[in-house]
Amino acid sequence: MRTGLFSSLIFALLTSASIAAHAAPAAKTETDLAPQVQTVSSKVQSGKIDLNSADAPTLQRELAGIGEAKAEAIVAYRDTNGPFSSVDELLEVKGIGKAILDRNREKLEVN
Repeated sequence: MRTGLFSSLIFALLTSASIAAHAAPAAKTETDLAPQVQTVSSKVQSGKIDLNSADAPTLQRELAGIGEAKAEAIVAYRDTNGPFSSVDELLEVKGIGKAILDRNREKLEVN
């Protein structure tokens, strides 16, 4: 009887130690501790977005009120009509109104 009780206690102790070892967080490696680097598009590094060189994902990400469809419409307008001559020409793009232009005017430039 004592042998069975002793075996049960040893089994329980080893089982709980095994579970604790598997549940413990892994040690952080050197790559985990390295600072994360975020890449920034060169079109946005100056703080302003160039309407004549920005791609649709950049326009969508950086401009307020511009979703995927409007960003693609801006690029399509530029491809069809040539480069923008001024930021105000953005009003010619379908779906872009004065409110959206005014909200984003500070972020835009034309080079």
